[in-house]
Amino acid sequence: MKIQSPRYGVLCLTIFAMALSARADDWPQWMGPERDGIWRERGIVEKFSTNGPTVLWRTAVNKGYCGPAVVGDKLYMLDRKPGEALARKPGDKSIPAAPGNERVVCRDIKTGNVIWEYAYDCPYRIGYPAGPRATPVVSGGRVFTLGAMGDLLCLDAKSGKLIWERHFMKDFALEEPPVWGYAAHPLLDGDRLICTVGGTNSAVVAFDRTSGKTIWTALTMREIGYAPPVLASLAGQKQIVIWMPDALAGLKPKTGRVLWTEKYPATGKPQRPEVTIATPRIAGDEIFVSSFYHGALLLRVTNSPPGAGVVWDRHSSSKSELNDGLHTVMCTPVWKNGYIYGICGGGELRCLDAKQGDRQWESDAAVGGKEGLFGTAFLVQQQDRVFIWNDQGELILGRLTPKGFEEISKAKLLETSENTRGRDIVWCHPAFANRCMFAHNGKELICVSLAAKGASGG
Repeated sequence: MKIQSPRYGVLCLTIFAMALSARADDWPQWMGPERDGIWRERGIVEKFSTNGPTVLWRTAVNKGYCGPAVVGDKLYMLDRKPGEALARKPGDKSIPAAPGNERVVCRDIKTGNVIWEYAYDCPYRIGYPAGPRATPVVSGGRVFTLGAMGDLLCLDAKSGKLIWERHFMKDFALEEPPVWGYAAHPLLDGDRLICTVGGTNSAVVAFDRTSGKTIWTALTMREIGYAPPVLASLAGQKQIVIWMPDALAGLKPKTGRVLWTEKYPATGKPQRPEVTIATPRIAGDEIFVSSFYHGALLLRVTNSPPGAGVVWDRHSSSKSELNDGLHTVMCTPVWKNGYIYGICGGGELRCLDAKQGDRQWESDAAVGGKEGLFGTAFLVQQQDRVFIWNDQGELILGRLTPKGFEEISKAKLLETSENTRGRDIVWCHPAFANRCMFAHNGKELICVSLAAKGASGG
């Protein structure tokens, strides 16, 4: 038997360590691999060069707000082409208000070239009809997508072949979709794909990931809102947290049994239609939510007895009170080391003390100094820093601390492509994978290298 020298062993370990350090991470769903808005790749740039980060490629896309998902060497997203509808389904007598089709498209992350696409007829009856909203979920060789009118598809990730489909409006006898379309990103938990749907005892539905069959249904709500379900361990129990315009709730993942509910808003009445959009954030046994009309709310979940109680409520009932707390429109906040950071309804980046909800500071830096109604940005943590992709098409690198926001670098990467409430905007959440950022504005998709000098990626 040949004995290897110690030097050989050291060499193997070194090569293995280098391979690990060079590993590129995926971004397979909303808010990344662990659905927490944290980018864990190493070898990321410390600051941008004078000319900004390098755009590796650009390619045309159709309209929409859907953020991309990236797995391996492929990128997946949805978009929409308005205009003449594709062939109608037999027996479909509906009159479309806005004809067009939605498209699931798979691209090569090295070039942006289309590998496959799957399009389907999808007339819209919603506000902001630019296109689909929800980020695909990619897992186990399958792509799960949810369109703005409630078309849930399961496609083969390699070929784009349709495996199964469900249609919320038809399957659950719904008269109308949510006012601004289906936007809550599906949650995959084992064999269950969990979605907010609507209707009697079907506000939340778990579908079998293999067949698309309904496993369980739960809750009846007047509106389902737009916030995605969250899987968490609270008070010693694994549960799915649901936030809708009338209540927050905790459900058993396997059965959908309701563990607890708490009225929302905690005081006052829901705004109709309500804008419960941001993903609930969870730390320990506490849940934080924030909306434009009702400010910020912190709950604590208990197990004995099961339930949830209000820790603090910075409730808004007038425009003057928008100066208090945090009034998020679309930005999912960052909860870090006892402080909560988020974008308020005018574009203000704010910091709250999580213990009491007191505001620590405010800055207009996240929107490049361009505050305005529904100004927003998306926050993604990376080590001790944060990447901010704002509605002006700017990428900002900085640090969030209880004392203030420190800007490190900023670069304009995409032009705004839509106007709402008098504000020119980009409303598409980016993906961070392979030491790159992938983002689009409903016209153009770009791949931006964020690799540090000497690091692979892109």
